[in-house]
Amino acid sequence: MKVHISGNVNHYYVQMLCMIFFPGAHFSENEELHEDTPVLDLSLAEEETGIRVNVKLTHGDKSAECERFGEYREGITLDRLKKMTIGEAIIKAGGELLGYRPSWGMLIGVRPSKVATEMLQSGMPKTRVKKALASEYFVIPKKAALATDVALNEAKIIGTPDKKDCSVYISVPFCPTRCAYCSFVSYTSPKLLATIPDYLDRLNVELVKTFDLIKKLDLNIKTVYIGGGTPTILDETQLERLLRTVSENIDISKLEEYTLEAGRPDTVTEEKFRIAKAYGVNRVSVNPQILNDDVLKKIGRAHNTEDFLRAYDMARNSGIPIINTDIIAGLPGDRFSTFSASFDKLLPLRPENITVHTFSVKKACDALKHDSNIYSMRGGDVGKCVDYSQIKTKFAGYIPYYMYRQKNTVGNYENVGFALEGTEGLYNIYMMEEVHSIFAAGAGAVSKFVDYAPSNGEKRVIERFFNAKYPYEYLSCDKIDEKIAAAEEFYIKRGLC
Repeated sequence: MKVHISGNVNHYYVQMLCMIFFPGAHFSENEELHEDTPVLDLSLAEEETGIRVNVKLTHGDKSAECERFGEYREGITLDRLKKMTIGEAIIKAGGELLGYRPSWGMLIGVRPSKVATEMLQSGMPKTRVKKALASEYFVIPKKAALATDVALNEAKIIGTPDKKDCSVYISVPFCPTRCAYCSFVSYTSPKLLATIPDYLDRLNVELVKTFDLIKKLDLNIKTVYIGGGTPTILDETQLERLLRTVSENIDISKLEEYTLEAGRPDTVTEEKFRIAKAYGVNRVSVNPQILNDDVLKKIGRAHNTEDFLRAYDMARNSGIPIINTDIIAGLPGDRFSTFSASFDKLLPLRPENITVHTFSVKKACDALKHDSNIYSMRGGDVGKCVDYSQIKTKFAGYIPYYMYRQKNTVGNYENVGFALEGTEGLYNIYMMEEVHSIFAAGAGAVSKFVDYAPSNGEKRVIERFFNAKYPYEYLSCDKIDEKIAAAEEFYIKRGLC
């Protein structure tokens, strides 16, 4: 796609708005212009009383134009006013050109409930927040209500953050097979799987150093999350070794939450769940993705519906109190009939958490290699699937407690975590809302050091530290001490310890 911009404009923001209407679009100055190449011409002028934006969107032999004026007003920063005015112009032009109204309007960020949170924190009543999302950001009413509900539920869970709080993420980036939709840094080849023993050696060293630093800084660990990849690809001895390292270095009894991803039913055993329970794990994820064997086979999962049901029973019988299940709307080959049938099988199991994802087309996923037309603006049945999940969970007693969005989701829909009250997945909220620092260990892990409420009144400060991305780099490139030093400097420099 070609984008021509005049004026002081955030180019990335404009590109993300364009991708609502042209999912999968590439933006390159050197891209050749073809007859079917979408073109956006945008100009922004800062006038005495406000911002004037002119947009022309062309696709093939059709075009649509829109002019919008955003008046300067108290409480709205210049950057926010620019985004709102640009967003309105592009949404209106795109809607006229393609006959499509995006559910989330101009909200393109990972956290669509963020705007609702800001409004609520300013003292705006819930009903006015929903109306403002619809009128100023063009969010359709049911999504405005969802964003507001999520913002309220998150606020209850977060409470008042303490500068001494933190969480720990542990990465086990290996899987038995690679799913067709996956773009995570996870490894499946026998050669790379053979590095697991060495990987655990290095990971344990990093964990001990990380926990030692947390003690030195006098921080309180709220949650520990072991993710992947598929952590339960570890055999029983390896899993116990990892969990023992954690339990020997922190007081597990003081954790609010301790999660182990057991997402692949083909990697779990009764013994692994027994070990997890014995070492204090109180939340596991056992993920069907969909309960339709034909779709499971098409996306490269190595399990079927019965395998999931057996794995779920193992988890339930282990005594681990909270089980999360992931299900995905819009998978290749899935339809409303198969999704709704899957959801109707899942709900009676009464998992404490149900996370409903919308299929996101990642550039690195295998599915894209076989189907370049997989991107979808309207999403076909996906809207019905998402609506069905939200209606059914509501009447089954679940509340939406966390939400995020990804680029190139089918139909531009959202991912929502639902929970029975009192069982919400805390790490998800702490990480997504950047409530406190996340000390991350392992290949591909990203630590986030957070000063949530600086004493001088400035905005919260976040610094990130990226571990080596791939396991073989992690084994050969020692950045552990560098991360420890970076974290210590952050806390000392900002007076947080």
